[in-house]
Amino acid sequence: MEHLDTFLTVLYVMVDDLCKQHSLSMPRHPGPAPKLGLSELLTLALFGQWARFPSEQAFYRFAQRHLKAAFPTLPDHSQFVRGEHACAQLIEQIACLLASLRLGQSEELYQILDATGVPVRCIKRRGGGWLAGVADKGWCSRISSYMGFHVLMAITPTGFLTGFGFSQASVHDTRLAETFLGLRAHPSARLSSPGQAFPTYVADRGFASEPLQLHWLHDAHAAVLTQSHNRKPVTEPSPRWRRWMHGVRQVIESVSGKLHLAFRLATDRLHTVPGFRARLAAKVGPHNFCCWLNLLLGRPPLAFADLLDF
Repeated sequence: MEHLDTFLTVLYVMVDDLCKQHSLSMPRHPGPAPKLGLSELLTLALFGQWARFPSEQAFYRFAQRHLKAAFPTLPDHSQFVRGEHACAQLIEQIACLLASLRLGQSEELYQILDATGVPVRCIKRRGGGWLAGVADKGWCSRISSYMGFHVLMAITPTGFLTGFGFSQASVHDTRLAETFLGLRAHPSARLSSPGQAFPTYVADRGFASEPLQLHWLHDAHAAVLTQSHNRKPVTEPSPRWRRWMHGVRQVIESVSGKLHLAFRLATDRLHTVPGFRARLAAKVGPHNFCCWLNLLLGRPPLAFADLLDF
């Protein structure tokens, strides 16, 4: 179990080194200079996602009481939130860069594609509410019907999140994967969250479409392996293949559970798209950092429960 000061110090050093290596800088805007440096802002944004803090306000009260020695120029909460939203793209870059530091990445044979639902408001509430026209109704096996966003993730067999993206909840897995794999094959400077391209992916039946799989292989250079929708004996997978797919699903459920439970993805209710974008990336970042730290300490990568001593 790591002490809080040690954990924060290692996280800050890692973030600061990545910012310097990749020449990341704070976005320019009119007005007075920000009180926090980029590395300090990113460190606090990532650390504040722990479920130990029931909300962003609870985290900031904790920071003002206990972290003033480490961050003496801590600004007002509203200024910190504005800075966090302005640096959404930089948080995405740091989250993906933390995944690139994983050990044994040259031995990986595949990555796992999967999607999860993230609610932003109760589906039974009347009226448009916040994010009207952006978030909509969808269905997820974890929470059934919901109002919010559909998040696609690329996961390594050890649990690192190498890339992610989100859309309206009603968007189908294959449409989201089309954009995701396209951005991996042809990167955009404005969207860094998909991460780096990878040749082989494993996914569930929601991504099964022979024309699309051939298209992804030809145009995005990505082979997406799935179980077929066809249940005929000729195409029915072998018991060994089904057992292996069940093992893959366990990794997916573990990673999804960490994001929803350990980092509050299931309970945060964001009111703006920039806020959701920044907060989603800020949850992926500590997830990858904790996986890396666990491997460094000789622990299972997804053993988060007793990693940090509050």
